[in-house]
Amino acid sequence: MRALVTGAAGFVGRWLTDALRADGVAVTALALSASPDARDPNARDATDEWAPIDWRFGDLRDDAFVASTVESSAPDFVVHLAAISHLPTAAADPASAWDVNVTATARLLSHVERLRAGGQVDPTVLIVGSAEQYGRQGAGATPIREDAVQEPRTVYAATKAAQEVLALQTWRASGLRVVVARSFNHSGRGQEPRFLLPALVARALALRDAPVGTPLTVGNTAPIRDFLHVSDVVAAYISLLRRGTAGEAYNVASGAGWSVQDIIERVLARVGISAPIVTDPALVRPVDVPALVGDSLKLQLATGWRATRAVDDIIDDLIHAATY
Repeated sequence: MRALVTGAAGFVGRWLTDALRADGVAVTALALSASPDARDPNARDATDEWAPIDWRFGDLRDDAFVASTVESSAPDFVVHLAAISHLPTAAADPASAWDVNVTATARLLSHVERLRAGGQVDPTVLIVGSAEQYGRQGAGATPIREDAVQEPRTVYAATKAAQEVLALQTWRASGLRVVVARSFNHSGRGQEPRFLLPALVARALALRDAPVGTPLTVGNTAPIRDFLHVSDVVAAYISLLRRGTAGEAYNVASGAGWSVQDIIERVLARVGISAPIVTDPALVRPVDVPALVGDSLKLQLATGWRATRAVDDIIDDLIHAATY
């Protein structure tokens, strides 16, 4: 089996390419550029027995590059991870966010469908969306099910909702096997420190050598989020590639809600320190959705997937990565 993975040098992409290769799938991995990290992001964990990886460096906004990559990889699976996924980055340049997250998706799907129409490929395509698409839900609406009305409140969320509409339209019009994942928060080793959990871990670790009473500065502490370990998310994606139903969207979620305050307390406990918690207005996002907790029963029934790792496992993973 052959897989084409976009955004393969990113946080989830590295975990996914490892998992696919360990499962015997040959991977064509797309990355924007041949940065030192992207040349062989699997080197630390890869073994000689794993299936091969073929790196391709280029921009999904480059039509010729996308066309040639899809043609040469002839995939059985396509996983589309490439995106501007950091909410403030998307908000700072909405045009780029729409171009990368939506228009590039249209380009990728059109070339896959063109080859499928010509009998050259017939893959399952996994489009990775976000829980942010749901926006604010009414009181008592959590855990959120897939039939909830989507009310995106950020540029990023709007682009992911539009990407899903585009992908499912392609399935309806052409029969291309498109499956959609709506992923709730996830973290683990390798995630950039601009995201919540690695940022909190980095700040807490820095306080180990700080004077007693030095505060931990944070943003909003009230929002409630559903956190998964990235390894569980990757397992869900592979399960959907193999057993998901075309034309359907699936929440990838744990069903458990943690407030940011809860997470901060868990981080401090796992690091082994205590510190006063101080809100920094510069870190507060006015459009934060109060609660995003997902119901993943549909995914579980369709694929047999279950989350296997807890929030403390995520935190420990990040602490270990930062200290060793």
